[in-house]
Amino acid sequence: MNIKIYEKSDVDAWNNFVDGAKNSHFFFNRGYMDYHSDRFKDFSLMIYNDKGKLISILPANVSENDGKKFLISHGGLTFGGFLTNENMKVETMLEIFDDVKIFLQQQNFSSIIYKCIPYIYWRYPSEEDKYALFIHDAKLIRRDVSTTIYLPQKYNYSRDRKYRLGKSKKNNVAVNKSDSYEDFINLENEILSKYHSTQAVHSKFELRLLAERFPQNIKLFIGGIDKKILAGAVVFEIGDTVHTQYLANSDEGRKIGALDAVIDYLLNEVYPDKKYFDFGISNENAGRYLNRGLIAQKEGFGARAVVHDFYELKISAEENIMNCIEKVKTGGGSRLLILVRKNFWTGYKLLLRRI
Repeated sequence: MNIKIYEKSDVDAWNNFVDGAKNSHFFFNRGYMDYHSDRFKDFSLMIYNDKGKLISILPANVSENDGKKFLISHGGLTFGGFLTNENMKVETMLEIFDDVKIFLQQQNFSSIIYKCIPYIYWRYPSEEDKYALFIHDAKLIRRDVSTTIYLPQKYNYSRDRKYRLGKSKKNNVAVNKSDSYEDFINLENEILSKYHSTQAVHSKFELRLLAERFPQNIKLFIGGIDKKILAGAVVFEIGDTVHTQYLANSDEGRKIGALDAVIDYLLNEVYPDKKYFDFGISNENAGRYLNRGLIAQKEGFGARAVVHDFYELKISAEENIMNCIEKVKTGGGSRLLILVRKNFWTGYKLLLRRI
């Protein structure tokens, strides 16, 4: 197996693989990933089999802390993980993890922070990586909770959501598709600054740029009265899944249910034939703090929990050797012989240091 660090000359091969992957998302396309390349030092990996065929890619970046190097999949994206196609099998994924760990040891990395791709974005079952994480004793270090509606069998709205939707109708809130990204992000930042002392991840220039690069995937819907914007949603479309990347509701919009009107319009007029409608996470502090008010609003539309898991996989040479020894004790079969062979020189050097 051959592991290659992504270079700009690999863009076509990378993007073609993204398009054909069974657990893909358009934000793995380099046209999206590279918009913030000045903020994240890219260290994405491309994995080829012994016949020279690309079999997996890993969107990733380097992060350093206290003199240690970490590989994060990916720091600038909601989630990452190995992208694979229909040819991926469990045994192959185990071998990929073996070889990637050794490759990263040679690059002096301490561990991998691995952000799993939630199942609602899969085209086909894709948990080969989760089994490999288990085999390699990866530790679950964070779990975010998102809320998602299963559209073919969506639950009824709560009483409060129905009430607010009724107010929006009485006040003649109209919802339309828009390209006023600058006006929307100004509203979003006004609300975020007032209530949360923060700003949107994307600037108005970045959001406009990405919407122009991915017009079939990124869309804006505005709710208002006459020409006044009261609420809105930026949505990301990925196959059968729709995700609300941003939701904004002005103070006036809150009083008359403007955002409720926008969401109801998306659910029943724009995306009734999709499979999943995802609102995003409702927690802070690495998943430990739940924003109960925020998640209650989303659950009021019939959404229920989907988790985003983060694992840490330590990749020190010493740990690899200890894993080999442990597998000897428990009976490792043919994979044990492969692991021992791949880690032979690493283990030999480790022994010399200990003598």
